[in-house]
Amino acid sequence: MKHFVWNWLAASSLMLSLTASGKAETRPQYGGTLHLAMRAVPTSLDPADSAQPDSFARRSMTLLIFDTLVTVDENGRLQPALAVSWQGSSGDQRWQFHLRRGIKFQDGSPVTVETVAASLRIANPGWNVTSNSDAITIERDSPNPEMPGELTLARNAIVKRNADGTLSGTGPFHIAEWQPGKKLTLAAQEDYWRGRPFVDGIEIEMGRSFRDQMTALDLGKINLAEVAPEQSLRPSPLHNAIVSSPPVELLALVFTREAASPEEKLLREALALSIERASIRSVILQGAGQPAASILPNWMSGYAFVFSADADLARARQVRQQVHSIGSWTIGYDSSDSVERLLAERIALNAKDAGLSLQPTTSAAPDLRVVRIPLASSDPWIALNDISALIGAAPSKRGNESVEDLYAAEQSLLATRRMIPLFHLPDAYLPAPNLRDWTLRPDGTWNLQNAWLENGSR
Repeated sequence: MKHFVWNWLAASSLMLSLTASGKAETRPQYGGTLHLAMRAVPTSLDPADSAQPDSFARRSMTLLIFDTLVTVDENGRLQPALAVSWQGSSGDQRWQFHLRRGIKFQDGSPVTVETVAASLRIANPGWNVTSNSDAITIERDSPNPEMPGELTLARNAIVKRNADGTLSGTGPFHIAEWQPGKKLTLAAQEDYWRGRPFVDGIEIEMGRSFRDQMTALDLGKINLAEVAPEQSLRPSPLHNAIVSSPPVELLALVFTREAASPEEKLLREALALSIERASIRSVILQGAGQPAASILPNWMSGYAFVFSADADLARARQVRQQVHSIGSWTIGYDSSDSVERLLAERIALNAKDAGLSLQPTTSAAPDLRVVRIPLASSDPWIALNDISALIGAAPSKRGNESVEDLYAAEQSLLATRRMIPLFHLPDAYLPAPNLRDWTLRPDGTWNLQNAWLENGSR
């Protein structure tokens, strides 16, 4: 299965790189400030702060400042970063990572095994992390063959947390100014261990809507704008190509509690059968994304097509009729997200056709909610277990890590009826004409270390 994923990633990465960077007719130029905007409004830059909502933009921002022990290359293969090598033992329950020598944090202090171990303990309180002369050791409660892959995640980036509350990393940019939830200014790290970035700095404005970003891009005020999924197939007003990742975001319905009885599970099944994903995709998403009845997209698992995403109203009514007492559910959505509102309203109409009652609401405590879930990793086991934790389900047992094991684990998670997948969506961006040699990684994060600006600072 992994060979399938990595081959797809290799082809996808080449396509994204060529599309994103364009054909540079001149050599890269040093200097200038790269201006970005994002909808997210993080109030903390600490990668381990779980109170901050996850998003591709937040992950991207993290990786501009902080490095991870392990990284993933454009072909989807694990590569050394702050760790130069690693090996598992005790049936992959115990892992040792040897650190790269001579690396310094942005405040000038050396990267030590003690600092790395302390960073990972804060991010993962359940891990047993120890250190010796040149390596850290991570022991888990059960075998974890995906441990190196977990250390590629932005939330596991290595951070030095100073006594005064400031943060220092080893990434290509350091923090110059931070206005929580409003603006972040970064400056290039002159002695970055992988080589100095081309741009002198990056400014990121936060809390900007898709529309505001497009206006700013059109006026030349920013160099890269987020594109709403439902707009990702439309022609660009700047005549630039919209760059999209593979489907890396799961749009789903998530129930806020476990099903209280077998009858309630039947009602949730009836709801899943009633949803007309094809028409919703055509009308609300403007043809973007892929209708989904699976948690993992097909490019990641290879079997998503087995789960039917077609509506079956007759079957939905049959299932509902097996339950004699039927109440009403509230379906929540983000009031600032017009797509979520339309989805909630359309799903409520589908449910009514099946004899179910759903009331759209912006209440903080609905029975189920429309959610956007950025998949944690291109590794299917990591992505699946991250979603298990998100919805309060037990982690999947990896077994021999075959396609059959993964399929069984996903089936088991769906059988809890805690989640109804709806769509797999890409992460999309529109660059300014003078932004060169940037890439969008297959996981939806920006790669701006080699980006440069042609003819000016914007």
